[in-house]
Amino acid sequence: MERPDRPKGIAVPSGRLPRLARFGGLAGRIAGDVLVQGARQFASGKRPRLADLILTPSNALTLTNQLAQLRGAAMKVGQLISMDAGEMLPPELVEIMARLRSDAHPMPPAQLKTVLTANWGADWLRRFQSFDVRPIAAASIGQVHRALTRDGRDLAIKVQYPGVRDSIDADVSNVATLIRMSGLVPKSLDLAPLLDEARRQLHEEADYLREGAHLHHFHALLGGAEEYLVPDLHPDLTTGSVLAMGFVDSVPIESLITAPQAERDRVIALLLRLMLRELFDFGLMQTDPNFANYRYERGSGRVVLLDFGATRPFAPAVAKAYRALLAAGLAGDAGAVEALALQLGFYPDTVAPKHRQAILAMIEMIFHPLRAPGVFDFGTTDLAIRLRDAGMQMNADRDFWHVPPVDMLFLQRKFGGMYLLASRLKARVEVATLLRAALAPAG
Repeated sequence: MERPDRPKGIAVPSGRLPRLARFGGLAGRIAGDVLVQGARQFASGKRPRLADLILTPSNALTLTNQLAQLRGAAMKVGQLISMDAGEMLPPELVEIMARLRSDAHPMPPAQLKTVLTANWGADWLRRFQSFDVRPIAAASIGQVHRALTRDGRDLAIKVQYPGVRDSIDADVSNVATLIRMSGLVPKSLDLAPLLDEARRQLHEEADYLREGAHLHHFHALLGGAEEYLVPDLHPDLTTGSVLAMGFVDSVPIESLITAPQAERDRVIALLLRLMLRELFDFGLMQTDPNFANYRYERGSGRVVLLDFGATRPFAPAVAKAYRALLAAGLAGDAGAVEALALQLGFYPDTVAPKHRQAILAMIEMIFHPLRAPGVFDFGTTDLAIRLRDAGMQMNADRDFWHVPPVDMLFLQRKFGGMYLLASRLKARVEVATLLRAALAPAG
């Protein structure tokens, strides 16, 4: 029997025309609601703003439900925008897009079997002792199933929704049109670099052979580290649309909220150290900090790392500049921080002095508590609230709406995600000591 809290199976529209029709119908329903609500308010003597008419609760629900049902790039680009541009977009729009981070609707068993037959052949079921058609997880691009092969391998099989790869470019353009239609984003803000990067990343994430290679690479990179567990890749069952990896019996990382304080502190310290190693040692980072990508193996105490679709290389020059920024911030060298922030693209060289000072003040807001000796208590700090308030105050001035370089967006997303997870677990970590150790010369 299906769990009552499990999203119902809904077939994924896989053709370009059916998906375009869904977008057209969505825009039509929202426009119709705007006309009705606008007429009512005009009749009562009010002069409503277009943004207020678009962002009604009913329209927000319509938008998120349709994007979640479309899945693929339509859902993923909403997730990316809410995380990568959240400080630049109006809170109402970010809230709508953020709702897309929850589980997607799985595809029904008949559609699942069609996809697997296309990838493994008509007799694919003979290769398994069992294959559970009910997914153990469902997200924007694919869903995961547990299976046991004839030769005894316990696997997690990630299956991509049909048509995702072919619909990426059109879906990104259609979502961008919906965002522009909202009237909340000023015409002066150039979202093109962010949208172009969303297209590029989505094409990469839809290539499961690429993700499998990164999974295998991280398995090798962390093979000697007993604190982490990366599932092993099973190439014989992996294709461009199906990824087969070893199943790991683990629990969600957020479930550690009830674990002893020392265990929560240890896990967050492990994830922070790994993030710094990815940037400074590997030059390769898994940039999606979705909590679902991190799990915990209770028996061994290992952190389980999943989903390497958003793995991104970082040039040595970027890592070098970020290393210098961290060193300058910890040393309290304001002049060096200002120069490096400009070099890394936190603001353009044409920025007004008041905006430059506002950004530097936010950077100092981050470094000031990190310079203090002892533990940083993620459970009690109000740093995130103060940063949010400062960012909203600065971005209220639409003369300063700046999209940082893509590398910075991905790094900020990873750093922000780790901060949120540490806050969720109320961890206490000697962050300054950890950072200084990562910045120390090798050996």
